[in-house]
Amino acid sequence: MNSKVFLVIRILLGLMVLVFGLNKFLQFIPPFELNEAGQNYFMALTSTQTMTMVAVVEIAAGIALITNKFGALMSVILMSVSVNAVLFHATLAPEGIAPALGLLLLNILVLVGYKSRYEGMLKA
Repeated sequence: MNSKVFLVIRILLGLMVLVFGLNKFLQFIPPFELNEAGQNYFMALTSTQTMTMVAVVEIAAGIALITNKFGALMSVILMSVSVNAVLFHATLAPEGIAPALGLLLLNILVLVGYKSRYEGMLKA
């Protein structure tokens, strides 16, 4: 992957997760309406402090990707957040799936950009 393209994708992903992570604490983006099942699921995540942990991971990943310090590691960790966001929207809130798919796509592209860093981890 071209280094300039990778830089843009990495910064975009970093900014996206940083904004969404900060939003979980500061609530500057208005929340979207959820059906009852989505509300119940979201309330369970919030009451167990899981969303706080997700916010911390998103903020740390955003900073890591923007500064390119531990970006390869945080991209792997962020993949769980990306997949869960897509699954949440696919099953409980399909009207908001576009940003989640964008997050997943950017995360996959960043993983591809960092592929040389994973060679040791993927050796048999």
